Amino acid sequence: MRKSIKNKQAIFPMPVLMIATYNDDGTVDVMNAAWGMMQSMDKVVLNLTESHRTVTNIKKRKAFTVSIADVKHVKEADYFGVVSGNNTANKFENSGLTATKSDNVDAPVINEFPVCMECEFIEYQDSKHGCGVIGKVVNVTADEAIIKGDNVDISLMEAIAFDPYTHGYYKVTERVGNAFKDGLELKK
Repeated sequence: MRKSIKNKQAIFPMPVLMIATYNDDGTVDVMNAAWGMMQSMDKVVLNLTESHRTVTNIKKRKAFTVSIADVKHVKEADYFGVVSGNNTANKFENSGLTATKSDNVDAPVINEFPVCMECEFIEYQDSKHGCGVIGKVVNVTADEAIIKGDNVDISLMEAIAFDPYTHGYYKVTERVGNAFKDGLELKK
């Protein structure tokens, strides 16, 4: 039997994405965004409102990075979501993390997060059904510690996902199947 429940952001898992930009003074700005996804092979979509300092920075700098948060940095990732750069000038410094300037876009790469997509700003959609920030991924880097062969090993990455039902973070690690293969057993 099924039961109706209160409407939530009902898609799980939701990624825990760290969106990084530079402020006007060159300092690093980072925010936590759970509402983001790949739009195509080389396009990222982030549902962000213009009230975020990060969006202002993205529009000015025409660039941003998207990092995937991991188990080792849950506290820092959550901090970037609960503290606003609009109110805390030294937000990134307070986290204790470090950044390196991207070689490809005018945005910082947060060194401690295991995977980073470097993005050129394409557009901001603010219509009634607009999706917010859209960016073109021009480069992806990953910590060598999480690479096996030529690919990222998700079990080594220990990415975290946001649970909108209970406001928890969960570790994403165990492989349970093979995409584009397991379902073929049912094909008739």
